[in-house]
Amino acid sequence: MSVQEYLDKHMLSRKIEDAVNAAVRAKTPDPVLFISNHMRKSVSSAITKVKARQILDSRGIPTVEVDLYTNKGIFRGASPSGASSGMYEAMELRDGDKGTYLGNGVSRAVKNINEKISEALIGMDPTLQTQIDQVMIDLDKTEKKSELGVNAILAVSIAACKAGAAQKEVPLYKHIADLAGKTNFNLPVPAFTLINGGKYAGNSLAIQEIMILPVGARKFEEALQIGAETYHHLKAVITEKYGAHGCNVGEDGGYAPNISSFKEGLDLVKEAIGRTGYNDKVKIAINVAATEFCIGTKYDLDYKSPNKSGQNFKSGEDMIDMYKELCEVYPVVSIEDPFDKEDWEHVKYFSGLGICQVVGDDLLMSNPKRVERAVQEAACNALNLKVNQVGTVTEAIEVVKLAKDANWGVVISQTSGETEDSFIADLSVGLATGQIKAGAPCRGERLAKYNQLLRIEVELGDEAVYVGDGWRHC
Repeated sequence: MSVQEYLDKHMLSRKIEDAVNAAVRAKTPDPVLFISNHMRKSVSSAITKVKARQILDSRGIPTVEVDLYTNKGIFRGASPSGASSGMYEAMELRDGDKGTYLGNGVSRAVKNINEKISEALIGMDPTLQTQIDQVMIDLDKTEKKSELGVNAILAVSIAACKAGAAQKEVPLYKHIADLAGKTNFNLPVPAFTLINGGKYAGNSLAIQEIMILPVGARKFEEALQIGAETYHHLKAVITEKYGAHGCNVGEDGGYAPNISSFKEGLDLVKEAIGRTGYNDKVKIAINVAATEFCIGTKYDLDYKSPNKSGQNFKSGEDMIDMYKELCEVYPVVSIEDPFDKEDWEHVKYFSGLGICQVVGDDLLMSNPKRVERAVQEAACNALNLKVNQVGTVTEAIEVVKLAKDANWGVVISQTSGETEDSFIADLSVGLATGQIKAGAPCRGERLAKYNQLLRIEVELGDEAVYVGDGWRHC
């Protein structure tokens, strides 16, 4: 084939002429660079390759990472993983070979991407997120994504979303907002984990997290400063009361002193806030994760203390009275999973009191059907969204819309097994959720999210809006 025939076949002469004319009109000082960029934009993007691998999450447990290739570059996504898999959430695919990573390997999920998902997606436009996600859902054919594995599907979905943003030459959060039909962005109030208990720590504290919300900050940058300073003051408070060994940390970076009561933990946090001088700018949130210590219809607050377990049972009514007291004594404005995931009666009653934000995590598991039931029964008033529980970017957008249509709050949440992927930071801004829960202001996989929010705030400049006091309803 001659050069002219090649130019004619691919209609290159017209494209080159258009690029040269554009360079002339722009009076560019670097015509070669201008023409190169112009030509690149004229080529429609397509997925050319999808390659997966096994990596380790923040707990040292395998998870899935994907590199998705287009003519714009290589785009990476990694799937986070929770401490346990609930019966209402999408299912991870693990190898089950006890001789390798104690059965937690993900080579089967990786193989599904490299051999099945890759073949199905090659040639697709990365900006078409809904179609990409639907192809994977159709390929899986199961309700909980158990055939291919949600860890496989999600990693690809995140990588494709990043590729779509690059193709449109917009920031990731802007692309996510476009996918959701939104035009406004905001920087969320972060829920910084300060104390860990429950399954996240080896202490005797039943509840999983005590967090602070810097609702009085003017910017996200100030909110992060408040969180970090309070965290370090808390270390000093704990050291004074329990010694340096009390400053060991839990799975998402919160301190884990060997305390056993809610009030002990809240007193520590309250003292740390007082030392910072930020009392008027900080509220408190707690993640009870009550399903972990619910036995029948009772709640065992000493379930982690073998010598005391069974001696401090509380009924649902007792728990309500305790929460009411905590909200009166401490600046507690949000309580996550205050009851067992099937204790609809008590969570509905407590939510109806209007004392604080009542967040559903184990109750909802980001499952649209559970969210719809909770909306109908007024069982809670906020969604804790974990992308690994739904499985695709498209479904995450849909369940957030479901919650917002009910005038709920939305918390974009970390998992216990995180990676350095900062995707949920852009997701929280793009969906304008107003709240993000990414762990303590320490540990690289947690700070990856907070630091990305700092970058977004700088990028938005004068258009950046930190939700502050409007954190519940954005």
